[in-house]
Amino acid sequence: MLKKFHLGENEAGTDEAGRGCLAGPVTASAVILPKKFQNKILNDSKQLSESKRELLKPIIEQNAIQFAVCHIFENEIDKINILNASILAMHKSLDKLKSNPSLILVDGNRFKPYKNIPYKCIVKGDSKYMSIAAASILAKTYRDDYMLKLHEEFPMYNWAKNKGYPTKEHREAIRKYGITKYHRKSFKQLPEQLTLEI
Repeated sequence: MLKKFHLGENEAGTDEAGRGCLAGPVTASAVILPKKFQNKILNDSKQLSESKRELLKPIIEQNAIQFAVCHIFENEIDKINILNASILAMHKSLDKLKSNPSLILVDGNRFKPYKNIPYKCIVKGDSKYMSIAAASILAKTYRDDYMLKLHEEFPMYNWAKNKGYPTKEHREAIRKYGITKYHRKSFKQLPEQLTLEI
């Protein structure tokens, strides 16, 4: 059962999606839920089917006290690295909230201080706390929608299905067609090839 912190009336959960992708942005969301909010299927976005995430998205948006979503794009990822880009995406999603939370709940074990607001890093927090789970769903669904748009421009990579993750199909397309402006240049796009010196 997902829990909710009671250390403050106004805590925001934040999480990111797309950290391990070869193409497209890393996307983060920040969500402040009402104190009495409950939902039986709300869970870590990775544990839910696409149809359940799409079902939950409007429920979260309609019930949240506040929510925001932010993309950090591949050029910035290449400049500052994916960890810093993930944290920056979370910070920018917090920036977009209309008022500051009293506490920030962060999925994972890495974060940087934000406006002197207390924060807690929680490993697998998206499967433990509702506000983080809600943020994980918004980050994932907004990023997936963005990748569907990119798919229309470059259908040969099938981002509609793999969303930019390093699937065998995605890597084979990179091998065949090369990389696009949406690929992360700082990521290893193809596994290193082994060669035999004979």
